[in-house]
Amino acid sequence: MGGVRELAGSFVVPGPCGVAIRDRLGHPTPQDEKVLRAVGEHQGALASRDLKARCADGLEHGADTWALRKRDLTPLSSSRIAGAITKATHDQWALARRCQAAHIQTLAAGIRTLRHRLSLPIGEPGTKRAAGGYRSRSEWFRKSRRLAALEARHAAVVADRQAGRVRVVRGGRRLLNTRHHLAEAGLTEEQWRERWEAGRWFIAADGESGKRFGNETIRVAPDGEVSIRLPAPLVHLANAGHGRYVLTSRISFAHRGAEWADRITANRAVAYRIHLDTQRGRWYLTASWQRPVVKTIPLEAARARGMIGVDTNADHFAAYHLDRHGNPVGEPRRFPYDLSGTAGHRDAQIRHALTRLINWAVRAGVAAIGIEDLDFTTEKTREKHGRKKRFRQLISGIPTGRLKARLVSMAAEHGLSIVAVDPAYTSLWGGQHWQKPLVTSHRTMSRHDAAGIAIGRRALGYPVRRRTAPPPHDRSDRAGHRTVQAGSGDRGREGTRPPATDRPPGEPSPNGTRKREPSASNTVRDAPSTQQWVQDSLTHTG
Repeated sequence: MGGVRELAGSFVVPGPCGVAIRDRLGHPTPQDEKVLRAVGEHQGALASRDLKARCADGLEHGADTWALRKRDLTPLSSSRIAGAITKATHDQWALARRCQAAHIQTLAAGIRTLRHRLSLPIGEPGTKRAAGGYRSRSEWFRKSRRLAALEARHAAVVADRQAGRVRVVRGGRRLLNTRHHLAEAGLTEEQWRERWEAGRWFIAADGESGKRFGNETIRVAPDGEVSIRLPAPLVHLANAGHGRYVLTSRISFAHRGAEWADRITANRAVAYRIHLDTQRGRWYLTASWQRPVVKTIPLEAARARGMIGVDTNADHFAAYHLDRHGNPVGEPRRFPYDLSGTAGHRDAQIRHALTRLINWAVRAGVAAIGIEDLDFTTEKTREKHGRKKRFRQLISGIPTGRLKARLVSMAAEHGLSIVAVDPAYTSLWGGQHWQKPLVTSHRTMSRHDAAGIAIGRRALGYPVRRRTAPPPHDRSDRAGHRTVQAGSGDRGREGTRPPATDRPPGEPSPNGTRKREPSASNTVRDAPSTQQWVQDSLTHTG
């Protein structure tokens, strides 16, 4: 197999470690909205100031500077609110650092590709693994200018990282850039300002185990009553004791409500966040908590009852059910989704397709779903694929990150495990070994369906090829059996096929034909054995 890269081993994906549920704060009174807006604006300003201080610290940040920032915020809020703000600031700065590292890797990959293509003669054809030279001198010149721009951008980002500088915006960089394109976004300046201010509010609190109902700052009682501990400058707005404000509207979690109620009854930590959806004009409350780390099941246990192989595409999931020996069962299944439109629509499409996939896997009786461990981080650049804009849009449209998070969490709720496999050659080898043999007059097989079989077999630990070569010269007594076949303890592995119907011999069928009766055997070999044959020992004569 010269030229074929070494495949990575399959593994069971760890389950989710956290849970988040959301419900609407229905019909708040004008006073409730006034208090929520005041709290959000005040604490949002504190969070912005703290983020500025954290970015100024850079790489010099430590436990002492963290404690100093918290002490500065405590008189203007409370100790718990200051702790939640500083923790959120630290997480945001760390996320910006990770994104900065990923951006450096992307720029470096583009620079390497450009340098390679510029070093080739003009018009030199490429291969499947590497692009060739540029087609004209004008294109070569434009790409040389782009190389200089990427090198300058790469040097600036590397200098920022070495100095500990990050580029982060509270409220989101996308919303910030929308300010300069209001007509394209279909927004007025007032509408954008409302979204911008709401996106920078901060009404959140971390959970505390041992405190009443798991949170002292934002408290939700079992009957749905929501109360907020107001910061020090807003205590005059309190309508309950100890500087608290009780909202008129009640909350009720329809999804995982029983699990949430068990946690707050036992005073276990639950974090809350309140935010305003300006497009709908609705207030929402999100509850989240951590789950204990669940040990993943062994790979052998996940393979025990077969596998569902899933091929991920830009517009659908192609799935096939395989038994534990790697044989396809039934017909291929396709679960389409539409990734056009808004982010909410795309997310709903992914959830709906995954729900149908998981429900089918549960009905099939398998214990795991096999899926490719996709990562197109280095595959989306135009430097690598040149003018193949449709292909770049295709791989960019596949929701790899969102798919992984959604599938793992949703499958865990149904007791299913996820087995990740190496995505190399699944479509190529699946189409070569499985697409044509499974095509019948009543079944059409696409390359994606065949890839689902290849993924399922790889997750089960089998090669993609349908059957291995026989032993040399068919000497099964010395060389052994084929390497891929049912085990010796499996029933029916060498048995005859079941009859077409369960009718007794000679009984007419509904269409008037008769089932053929068994004929008498004409040879001794075909005759049914009624006794156990034992070879006598050889007699030696003198």
